[in-house]
Amino acid sequence: MTQYRLRTTALDEAGCAAVHAATIEVLGKTGVEVQHQRALALLEKAGAQVDGTRVRIPAGLVDEALAAAPRSVPLTSRSGAGGLTLEAGPVYYGTGSDCLFLLGPGAKDRRPVSLADVEGLAAVQEKLPNIDFVMSMAHPHELSAAFAPVAQFAAMLRGTGKPLIMVPESAAELDLFHEMAAVCGAADSWALYAMPTPPLVHGEHSAARLVRCAELGVPMVYATALLQGATAPASRAGCLVLTNAEMLSGLVISELARPGAPFVYGVAQGAMNPRTAHVLYCAPEEMAVQQASADLARHYGLPTFGYGGCSDSLMLDEQWAFEAGMTLLTAAQAGVTLLHDIGYVASGTASSYETMVVMDELVGWVKAYLDGVTIDTQALAVDEIAAVGPGGTHLARKYTRQHVRDYVMPQLISQDQYDAWAAVGGSTLLERTTQKTKELRESERAYRLEPDALGRLDDLVETARREREGV
Repeated sequence: MTQYRLRTTALDEAGCAAVHAATIEVLGKTGVEVQHQRALALLEKAGAQVDGTRVRIPAGLVDEALAAAPRSVPLTSRSGAGGLTLEAGPVYYGTGSDCLFLLGPGAKDRRPVSLADVEGLAAVQEKLPNIDFVMSMAHPHELSAAFAPVAQFAAMLRGTGKPLIMVPESAAELDLFHEMAAVCGAADSWALYAMPTPPLVHGEHSAARLVRCAELGVPMVYATALLQGATAPASRAGCLVLTNAEMLSGLVISELARPGAPFVYGVAQGAMNPRTAHVLYCAPEEMAVQQASADLARHYGLPTFGYGGCSDSLMLDEQWAFEAGMTLLTAAQAGVTLLHDIGYVASGTASSYETMVVMDELVGWVKAYLDGVTIDTQALAVDEIAAVGPGGTHLARKYTRQHVRDYVMPQLISQDQYDAWAAVGGSTLLERTTQKTKELRESERAYRLEPDALGRLDDLVETARREREGV
């Protein structure tokens, strides 16, 4: 049996080789800034040229890091439902992190998010069958900066057993997060997302997280935050080279801290409106560079982290539907391993329960589309075609009954004729989504921690609160 899955590419092997060669030149001549003493010491000991905080990295160190990095990274589940295998090939779908605002029912009212939203959003994501991993979607405004990451992680652990990707700003949280996840069932059920400071700066906190994640064996999802034409060259190829330089130098630090450290190559790019300087999520230029970056990471054999299923629109309107669908399909066809930010609105500043629910259905559509065509004797249906013959019908055949079970049967997307649609109220997609979201939020939770685990988690959180708030 052969499965012909759908995939798009921007770079062939020659294109990847050209970008890699230019990247090696940048790392060897221009170098990167590394603002972390242990990382600097590791680089210097390994043979990099260190001048203060400027580090020039020879090609050999990059080759060694690429050879050491695992091609497959496990990310387990705490609910026993199976985890993820992060590698070049599969695509997994998840939400985004740390939005400041929430769009409410009807997706027009807008308010600051709270800690209750973090847990509530996670609990709804647990019920969405096409969401494979969970990010917070909310940054609680009412908590102190010192305590918020711990409370946020605990809320997500209470709400879902799916794998988590967290974005703490300090390496100081990582050991505690590791313990919290272990108490809740699996220490290896979470990954960390961090970014260098563009262009070409591994700041103190980012480098510290690179090193400590490697030491703990926590998967590091490292992704650039470049803006084409601002913190990166305006050309797509130039942006790609700069992205690759940041990612490969981050990989070198990670593998020097512990050879074999799990590392996920971030292919997300940024763009801005050249008239307003507003940071965008859905510009075609950044989607094109994301595609090329995914090709390059696949050339290296590394799993990837990118985004789609989001919108720059300020509400759930026609623009939102267009951009969310386009970016989801674009990123999925690029073969991004961890496709995050599903449900983001307003250029990543707002989240919504409704966006997650409707995008879950659209992800199901995209998954079915990307499955492509299976070729084997049974699927080619030569005997089935002969049995029905010219002028016959396949409608009542056993072969049909077997295969239509695999068809996508949407719950929110209307496929009715007009009379049937009008007879049940003639609702819009947003109205149906709002009702479905209400049902999901009000029904019994699909996941709850065992009382013992919940008690131990609460004890860890309370101790952390006292330490961080000086109580």
